[in-house]
Amino acid sequence: MTGITNRETAILGLLAEKSRYGYEIEKVIEERGYRAWTDISFSSIYYILNRLEDKGLIESKMIDVEGKPSRRVYSITEDGVSVLHEKIKTLLSKPAKLISPLDLGIAHIPILQPEVVVECLKNYIRSLVESINFLEKAHYRHEENNSPYFVTAIFSRPLAHLKTDKLWLELFVKFIEEDIIK
Repeated sequence: MTGITNRETAILGLLAEKSRYGYEIEKVIEERGYRAWTDISFSSIYYILNRLEDKGLIESKMIDVEGKPSRRVYSITEDGVSVLHEKIKTLLSKPAKLISPLDLGIAHIPILQPEVVVECLKNYIRSLVESINFLEKAHYRHEENNSPYFVTAIFSRPLAHLKTDKLWLELFVKFIEEDIIK
């Protein structure tokens, strides 16, 4: 069995909790703020479900719902549980290579005028502030609702990264501005 992607892991993890139909998966993704730290779009959910089913990691069946159209409900298989356990152990054991488009931009700073670089980086910082505010509100909301520790961690960890990025960028902008003045 080949490995599974992070998006497949996210969906498989939700199905490990309980069997769900596609739109229910979307609602849980939205409620839990998965999109703050994953790249699962609404349109990709059924694609991922089909791939997981093709791999034998989930199975589906049509369920009749009184007064509503039938729904396809997805359940994790024994193979799915096994693959999910191995993937989660790997995710929790080994850091992934961090790839940031910002680093690519920094590598090519000499192409732009310093004033343009500063303007762009200040825009980046403003975007970071928006993301920080969103994550702080989400983190606070989950703390207030006494969400499990791992749910609040999903928001506090990226929040720490963004705050660190913001601090580093502010110092970098200051360095560039001082260099412009020289």
